[in-house]
Formats: sequence, C-alpha cells, structure tokens
Amino acid sequence: MTDSTAPKHPISQICIVVRDLERSMKEYSERLGWGPWKVFEYKAPFLHHTHLRGEEAEFTMNAAETMVGDLGFELIQPTGGASIYQEFLDEHGEGVQHIAVMKHDAADAEELVKDLGAPKVMGGRTADSIEFYYLDSRPELGVVIESGSGHAIDIEPTRVVDYRKE
Repeated sequence: MTDSTAPKHPISQICIVVRDLERSMKEYSERLGWGPWKVFEYKAPFLHHTHLRGEEAEFTMNAAETMVGDLGFELIQPTGGASIYQEFLDEHGEGVQHIAVMKHDAADAEELVKDLGAPKVMGGRTADSIEFYYLDSRPELGVVIESGSGHAIDIEPTRVVDYRKE
C-alpha cells in the first residue's frame, strides 16, 4: 500500500552557493553544529560532458555535503568557467541557488523533467554513471531544480572534514 500523502518528487537536498567553501563549512559547523562535510572537487576527468544552455561548456567547482536530519545540505563554490553557480553569485551574492530532487535512475529523472516542463540550463556527468542537470523552473516555482540519475552521496569524496571538533 502506498502513502497518498508522500510527495511524488521529494526534496533530497538544498544548495547554497558560496564564495569561500572552507569559511562556509566552518560557519555552518560552529553556528549550527552541522557536519561532518564530504568535500568533492569537480573537475576533469571526474567531471565531464558538461554543458550550459545547450552548448558544451567547461566549468569546475568544489562542493561540500552533509546531512541535516534526513535532508542533504550542499555548499558549492564555483572555481572556473561559466556556470549558473557563478551567475548566481554575481547577480545575488551567496544564497540558495537550487534545491535538488535527485533520482536513482534515468526513467524517474526524466519523469520529473516531463512533470516540470522546464528547460535544462546546465549539467554534466560525474564518475562513470551519474548524470546531473539543472531545470530552470524559476518562472513557475521561483527556484532552480537539480535532478539527474545518481547522486554524489554514492561516490567517495575527495576528503572529509569535521569542524565541529575544533
């Protein structure tokens, strides 16, 4: 029996775009007790097949993820190339840039794309099997939605830090 109150597409993560990843991890850890942080360096060859608004584009970023209860929380610092992360920083400063509704297979991810009816504005692949993309649902929902098949939580981070212990 299925739960009719469960959302069809639940939020899996909230993402804040930041200028200084280390400073931000420390602030969230010290002020809210969040951590430990799984840190990822997204660059080639780990990050590949990247695109921005339908054109091939090279971009890089560093990201840190932690769980806050059952919800993933991510910090992203753009480190190179044109990206929607850098655009957000330039236009708005640091803040919530997207929420994620990640799926674990391509069919479920495409169902979300169909349900939203929003264009893919940026995306790429990480590791061997993870596709990610951002849907510009701002006109309808006021926020960019990240989705795709797989999630960084399924791969080994570059490093793990825990500023709660300092």
